[in-house]
Parts: sequence; C-alpha cells; structure tokens
Amino acid sequence: MITWRSCVFRRLGVKIFRKNTLLFALFWFGFWIFMSALMFVHRTIFSDHCTDEKSKRILARVCDGYKEGILTGDLCEDLCISKQVVYQRCLYYEKGKKVIQADWAGIPIILKSKLENFSSYDNFGMLDYQEMQDVSTMDIVFYAALEIKNLLGLELINTTVPKLWTKHLQGRVEPYSKAELATMWSLLQQEEYTFFKILQDLSKHVVKVLGSCGHFYAVEYLIAGHAWNQNLFSLEELFGSSVTGHNNKALRGAIHTIALSFLDMVKHFENDFSYHLHLCDIKPENFAIRKDLTVVAIDVDMAFFEPKMRDILQQNCTNDEDCNFFDCFSKCDMQRNRCGAKRINSNLQVICDKMFRHWFSPSLIGSRASLPLQVELQKAVQRCAVPTEEYPKNKKDHRTLFSQLYGLLQASQRQLQE
Repeated sequence: MITWRSCVFRRLGVKIFRKNTLLFALFWFGFWIFMSALMFVHRTIFSDHCTDEKSKRILARVCDGYKEGILTGDLCEDLCISKQVVYQRCLYYEKGKKVIQADWAGIPIILKSKLENFSSYDNFGMLDYQEMQDVSTMDIVFYAALEIKNLLGLELINTTVPKLWTKHLQGRVEPYSKAELATMWSLLQQEEYTFFKILQDLSKHVVKVLGSCGHFYAVEYLIAGHAWNQNLFSLEELFGSSVTGHNNKALRGAIHTIALSFLDMVKHFENDFSYHLHLCDIKPENFAIRKDLTVVAIDVDMAFFEPKMRDILQQNCTNDEDCNFFDCFSKCDMQRNRCGAKRINSNLQVICDKMFRHWFSPSLIGSRASLPLQVELQKAVQRCAVPTEEYPKNKKDHRTLFSQLYGLLQASQRQLQE
C-alpha cells in the first residue's frame, strides 16, 4: 500500500512539476514578447516622437549656429533675429527627417531637413585644405555638379548648375565664407532639396523652395493628400464647405481636374527631361494640390531619374518578387540570378491603381456609375491599373491607353457640366 501511494505521489509530483515548468516557460516567453514589443515601440515611435518642444529646440540650435557664424542662409535673419518666421507645429519625424510648419511673414511654409543637426552632414572637403580666397565660382559649380550626379545619378552635360545657388554664383566677387560653403554643402547632401532646386523653374509639378537657413529649407505650404480622406485630398479645406457630398457636381468636377493633372504630370515626367523620372512611392501623402488643382510632388525621397533607377533595380534575385523596389518593379533573370535594369511597370499604372481606382469606383461615382461613359472610364482605369501580358505590351499601347484615359476624363468632365 505504501509503495502504491508513493508511486502515485511521485507521478503526481512529476506531472505538477512538468505543468509548473510549462507555465513558467510560457510566462517567460510571454514576458519576453511583451518586453520586445515594448522596446520596438519605444525605438520606432517614442525615440523620434514629433513634439513642439523638441522642434523648437532644433530650430533654436539652428539659430545658435547662425549667430556663431557656423551656418547661414536667406531665411536666417527672419528666423533668428527679426522673428518673421514663427513656429506653428511639428508635422512629423521620419528616419531622421524633420518636417515642421511655420509662418513666414504671415504666409504658411514648411521647414524640412533630412537630418536633425547641422553637424551631422559631411564637411565640404575643400575647406580642409584650401584657403577661402582660393575657392572660385567655377570650383563651386564643379563640386556641386559632382554632388548632384552622385545623389541623383544625373549627368549635367551642357547645362549650368540648374538654379542651384544662382544668386550666389552670379556676379560674385568676394570669396565665399566658410559658413556659406558649409551651408550649401549640407543642402546639396539632401536629395530632396537638390531635386526640388533642379526642377524649380522647369516643372509646375514640384513644390517651390522659398529659402533656407543652414540645413533647413522652406517650401510652400500646400494641401497634402491623405489615404484616410474619402476624396484623398481635402477639397473642403481648399474650397470651403460648399464642396461636399458624393454627388456634388463641383466635387466630382474637381476630382476630374486633379486626375487630369496627374496625367499631365506623368507625361511631363516621362518626356520633358533628359531622362525618364520614376516615382517609386506613389501615395496620397506624397502629393499636394494648389488652388488651381495642379498636382504637386511634395515628397520625392523615392523619385529617381533613369540612370539611378537602373542602378537600383539591378540587384541579386531568386524570383521576380526580389526585384520589387517599392512601386518600381523589374523581372528576375533566373539564369543570372540578377534583376533586370528596366522597370516593367510605370508611373501611370501605379497612379491608376492607387489613385484612379479609388476615385472612379462605382461606390464613389454613385448613381451615375451605370452610365455608358462612366462604365467605359471604369474599364479603362482597370486596364491601366492591372495590365495583362498582352496590353499594354509596348510604348505604343502605353500611349494609346494614356490617350484613352485622358479623353474619357475630359468627356466625363464635360458631362458633369451639362
């Protein structure tokens, strides 16, 4: 009897021990998951959380640098001395990038910088081994051209440095100060700034640069898109409460105008520069609209001219999915295990997929969705967004589809006005 009881207790003890061990292991595993998630949230959100207090400190450091003669810019006097530039709010921080809203003499502007601190940018190499009086205008042009080529993969053959620091370069007699050169160099290291400045007077579809102070540059404030907005762009903010409702003719007319402007931008980016310009991150937040409903690119961190695009796409691969770079796709050569240099989708296709399908779906068009013209427009948008292997298969088909979309949008817009 004693032996039997001892055996039972031993078995119960083993079961209890195993159960407790399992519970203990599950507890520690759950605790580890919780702590890992907590650390992840802290690193990704709270460590770079956008706050007014931090943004004001960042701008105060910029002004300290200006007063110490370390940096300069045509915005510095109004930001740091006369206080004509007034802080409004922090918009967002993302991977080091700081975006802040302010008013400049009563006009809203956006202040941007790729990095938080001026000291985080590389020094202008010539400052290390040349006296300032030896740095000529041609030296600046040469080094600026090299930096542009390095950043954007863009050859600047037979062109001036496109609108970069032209006021500083024209008619300049006195030598450049260290603050001027260091400031220029910090701006040239920011691909987005360089992109905007290059296209400043060449395109109405990029945001305007208004000035700079140190590594921060100011661009015009525009109404940006948002995926959560029913119409992607806040037309109410632009026109007031008079433009509301799914079936409001003014609202539908505005959407058609914006869609046509997107097509104008696609054609412009493909044909009006020395190289095709690829947009690899197409979403409402990266575009804005002006009062005349012109579409404007406001975030071009993922915009690349053809030479740079080819370099990016040519990566090692084992399947086609390895060759997808955000919204820019290539195909994998399975014999070479190498992605092709040619992009196989297009700006037009992605815009149709991410913008037009939302606008011209039956649910948003409403009672007019069954009209022949609207049905044809929906079909054209679908063909554009999800092309088959047969169509479009070449540039001619692409141009035909573009023309069909443009014509259908214009016809639909006229129908709204009847």
